[in-house]
Amino acid sequence: MPGETTSAVTEHREQAVESERGALLAVLVMVLLGVAGIFAVS
Repeated sequence: MPGETTSAVTEHREQAVESERGALLAVLVMVLLGVAGIFAVS
């Protein structure tokens, strides 16, 4: 296996991917809530 530097970079990338997924999930939930709200009002 490669050295510690590579594993540190891999961990950093994984954290970035997780935070990106979290942000995308939050946006998706907000959009769904907005659509549900529009349907509830109409």
